[in-house]
Parts: sequence; structure tokens; C-alpha cells
Amino acid sequence: MTPQSGLRPEIDPAESLDRRAHRNLLLLACCQAVGQSCNTMMFAATGLSVITFYHRPDLANLPVTMQHIGVMIWVFPAALLMQRVGRRIGFRVGSLFGMAGAMVMCLGLYTGNFLVMCGGGLILGYAVACLQMYRFAAAELVPIHYRAKAISWVTAGGVAAAVIGPSLVRVTHDLTMPLYLATYAAILGLHVIVFTVMSFITFPAMAASPSASPAEITAPPRPLWEIASQPRFIASAMAGMLAFGTMSFIMSASPIAIVGCGFPHSAAHWVIFMHVLGMFVPSFFTGNLINRFGVTTIMACGIVLMLAGVAAALSGTAEWNFRIALTVNGIGWNFLFVGATTLVTTCYRPNERGKAQALNDLLVFSTTATSSFMAGFLQDRWGWQPLNWFSVLLIGAAAVAVIWLRFQRPALNAA
Repeated sequence: MTPQSGLRPEIDPAESLDRRAHRNLLLLACCQAVGQSCNTMMFAATGLSVITFYHRPDLANLPVTMQHIGVMIWVFPAALLMQRVGRRIGFRVGSLFGMAGAMVMCLGLYTGNFLVMCGGGLILGYAVACLQMYRFAAAELVPIHYRAKAISWVTAGGVAAAVIGPSLVRVTHDLTMPLYLATYAAILGLHVIVFTVMSFITFPAMAASPSASPAEITAPPRPLWEIASQPRFIASAMAGMLAFGTMSFIMSASPIAIVGCGFPHSAAHWVIFMHVLGMFVPSFFTGNLINRFGVTTIMACGIVLMLAGVAAALSGTAEWNFRIALTVNGIGWNFLFVGATTLVTTCYRPNERGKAQALNDLLVFSTTATSSFMAGFLQDRWGWQPLNWFSVLLIGAAAVAVIWLRFQRPALNAA
């Protein structure tokens, strides 16, 4: 990377992806699509199912919050297991937890036991912790110059999730009684698919990782505190935390707000559909944009777009306001989060990746869990528009991290 290139990697034309790498990335993107569909269905269905059966809008997002808390609890064990037994086995264990969590959610809803539903969310957290590591696994499948593209391509699997998830909720939410029981059964089936597809993906051993240099492979691992104390890691992790936290804050509250404004449940499903499209469609070109314009430039664009989404939400409560606000919010999240993830992958060596990735995701999902719980509470107490004003503070904090990274460009080039 040259000083003139900013944070844009220099691509070696002679270094290209082979057929196996393309195949592995495609299959991993398929797993991302199916796994993210489960996550989308949880967001779209859980708040409405809790309000319908338990009449507690202030606790509507608690099962989703428990899922995020589950990520916080499970992320280190999941990452360390993968470091020990490999990505494939680790991801398949995640699918098994997903099946178990979906079964517990079904049981809780069928028996009318809210605490059991929350327990199901906690178990599903392991599957989500593994899902979030797909982007890191993608970076390990390719040479260093293709990291941004690989992360972007696998994240693009979420485009299919934008169709699969909300569509399955619309089809299944009233298929059986109680409402949404079939939705959680469908989540179980999707985890079976991920478990099966994972058996066809070839993940490299640590020493064979295309993104690792010989010096990185042989260097002894640093203590976690040393990795985490790097200014670049701090700022990148902070940007990722606030990107995911703000997105979750708005996404979790929106179905409740939409129904509260008198729109049908189907309107909430469509808004979530548009939001998830916004989150993942840009992934087809985010990697190219990062390579061309630099990672901090794209992250700054994400900040601006998230603020534009807030402006759309504050301008009214018509259905189109919700659709535009959530779609633009999703695009902004994509630019900011993919950029932050790309920078995080430059902060650790291959033999440090388990603990470094786990710490990053622990920070991200600590913020996300807090955001999703506060979303239901603040939506019930304050309402939709004050909640959006509060999100401006979160976006502003993310902007501080991006500005710092921007001014650290020479140091980053030397790293």
C-alpha cells in the first residue's frame, strides 16, 4: 500500500482467485443467505408475537435481546472451538444450536411461556455468533488484496435473506395456531440447510491461509490486550459496534412503530424486507468501492446515509417514511460495517484470529443487545421520532471513530 493510495489496497493483476476459492465463497454466501434469513425472521416476528400473546410492548424485543446476549456469551467459546477444530466443524455446531434454539422458541410460543421463548433466543445466540464469523472466514479464503471483496461478496448473501426471511414470515405467520409458530419451525428447517451445505466448503488450515504471509504464520501470538490496545483496532471496532447497534436500534423498533401507527402486520414485513435489501444489496459493489475510494471514505458515506435515514424517519409517519428510512439506514449500515470489518482483519495475525474476532464480535453484540432491548422500551415510552433523535447520538459517535481513522491515514499505511 503506497502513501498515495490512502487506504486502498494495491491489486496485483497476476494474483487472481482460483476456481476453488470462487466455489467456497459462493457456498459460504449461500450459508450467509440462509442463516441471515433466520435472523431476519426473528426480528420481523418476535416483537409482534410477544405483543400479540403477552400484551407487553415494553418487553417485545426481550427474546431478540436474549439472542444478542447469547452472542456475547457464546462468541468466545465458538471462536476458540473453531481455532481448535476448524471452521467447518465450528460452523456446523452453530447450526445444531440454531436447530435447538428454534425448537425451544416453538415450545415457548406453543405453551405460552415467555421465559422459555427468551431461553430459545439465548440458545440461538450461538448460531448467530457463528453467522457473524462468516465474514472473517471469507477473508481467510482469499489473498490479502481480495479481503474487502470477499467480505463484501459473502455479506451479499443477505440479499437473498431480504427475500427469503420476510417472505417466509408472511407465508408462515398464520399458517398454524398460535400465530408465528410455523415461523419458528421454518427457522429450524433453515438451520438444517446450513448444516448440510457447510459440509461442501473447504476452509484452509491456518498455515495455508492465502491472506497470511510466512512471517505472520511463524510469529508468536500476542496477548489479547496488546491486540485490543491498537488504536486502529479500537476505532475500527467502535465503528462496527455503533453501525450494528444503531441499525439494530432502528430495526427492532420499526415493526412495533409501524403497527402502532395503524398499519397492518404485512406493512411491517414489507418495511423489514426493504431494510434488509438495503443492508445487503450494496455488498455486490462495496468491496470495489473500498478498493477504489478507500475504506474510510466509504465508511464516511455510511455515516451520511444513516443520518439521511433518520431525517426520513423524522419527516413523518406515513408508510413511505418507514420504507425510505429503513432502506437508507440499511445501505448506510453496509458501508460502515463492511469497512469496519475490513480494517479489523488487518489488526491481527492468523494465530490470533480466534480471540481477536471474538473480542470484536463481543463488543459489537454487547452494543447490539443493549440497543435491541432499549428499542422496545424507548419506543413504548418515547415513541418513534424521539427514538430516532436518540440514534443521532450513536451515529455521531461512529462519525468520531471514522474521522480519527481518516486522520490516521499515514500511520495506517505504515502498518
